[in-house]
Amino acid sequence: MKFLDQAKVYVRSGDGGGGAVSFLREKFVEFGGPNGGNGGRGGDIVIECVDGLNTLIDYRYQQHFKAKTGTHGMGKDRAGANGEELVLRVPVGTQVFEDDNETLIADMTEVGQRTVLLSGGNGGFGNAHFKTSSNQAPRHANPGIPGVEKWIWLRLKLIADAGLVGLPNAGKSTFLAAVSAAKPKIAAYPFTTLHPNLGVVSIGERDFVLADIPGLIEGASEGAGIGDRFLGHIERCGVLIHLIDGTQDDIKTAYKTIRTELAAYDERLGEKPEIVVLNKIDAIDPEELKEKVKVLKKISKADVLLVSGVTGQGTDMVLYGVIETLDAEKAAKLEAARRKVEPNWAP
Repeated sequence: MKFLDQAKVYVRSGDGGGGAVSFLREKFVEFGGPNGGNGGRGGDIVIECVDGLNTLIDYRYQQHFKAKTGTHGMGKDRAGANGEELVLRVPVGTQVFEDDNETLIADMTEVGQRTVLLSGGNGGFGNAHFKTSSNQAPRHANPGIPGVEKWIWLRLKLIADAGLVGLPNAGKSTFLAAVSAAKPKIAAYPFTTLHPNLGVVSIGERDFVLADIPGLIEGASEGAGIGDRFLGHIERCGVLIHLIDGTQDDIKTAYKTIRTELAAYDERLGEKPEIVVLNKIDAIDPEELKEKVKVLKKISKADVLLVSGVTGQGTDMVLYGVIETLDAEKAAKLEAARRKVEPNWAP
């Protein structure tokens, strides 16, 4: 299945059915009177978050969605049936935007979540509705109210606990394959990864979801390389694993490039907790490794973990670091929520 994380679709809710103009004409009934029924309501456009989807590929081949029209009213006081709603099924993490691609309408984060995007038009009243003591034979009825139409953007942001970032060929896909059952494409050339990959990681008695996005290069925020279009998939991550290729000469520039692009995309992304990891240590001399760790510690102002995605050396330390950071983030959020309710509360 192809990966598609953005789609533009046209939606239109159903028109309301028209009311009926009808009179009772029955043998031996001298004064029948009006009996035109009301029209049915048009169908709504509903978006629903479902399990089992991880791409918006369904909206690549169909872009127009129209709900059913309500049935017109009929004689003998028969009201028209309501139009059937039309449901757009999307994966967890989908955001719905207006045509300007900036105004957020809905954020679908849980399976079963439903949101009415457009309401169907009301059905018109039949002539029986207008009968009064002074107008006992009305000969008019209301037409149904037309539905509403517009273009919307669907944008998928994967739900992952941790995200892998780094330059092309930093070993992100190899790391993901080493710590999970995911099977991303791995090769010795840049931009092997063309779309985000997800893997479920198990460490100890804990599980978490790890996302690998295509590598960034300098100027990605301005469209260089694959650009920054996939950075949205790590916006929801609680922690970033910054993977750096230890075999390259300029470790300092490699680290700064990624940090600059993250901050240029979104300040909040640049402020996320980060685990700095020096990869491919199996291919580096011990003395050279010490020097590179020293440089990386100085520029990142953080502890540097050493791993080899090929041999699996040091990967457990990174995974336990992710668990520890996620737990700390969860505890901080709970404390902030408690302080909001109880300002004088102290742990």
